[in-house]
Amino acid sequence: MRIVAELPHPDCKISIFSMNQKFIIKFEQGSLEQSYKISEADIIGGVNGVFELLDQQFIQEVVQQFSTMRNSFKEAYSRYE
Repeated sequence: MRIVAELPHPDCKISIFSMNQKFIIKFEQGSLEQSYKISEADIIGGVNGVFELLDQQFIQEVVQQFSTMRNSFKEAYSRYE
């Protein structure tokens, strides 16, 4: 797996990897991460096509999902204690 690009964003780290003819788009926020895989054949324009896919609405939804993930983990951890 090799990193092919990073997209700056104030709310999360966005990295794009290439592995086995797939792009892996990884979002990180603290200890949480979300990954999305898409075939390179399904993206026109290579990594530039991935940048087009990652529009502001999608990134906003990813950031909202981080909030849901964090709350779910906190609730699970409080039941664990």
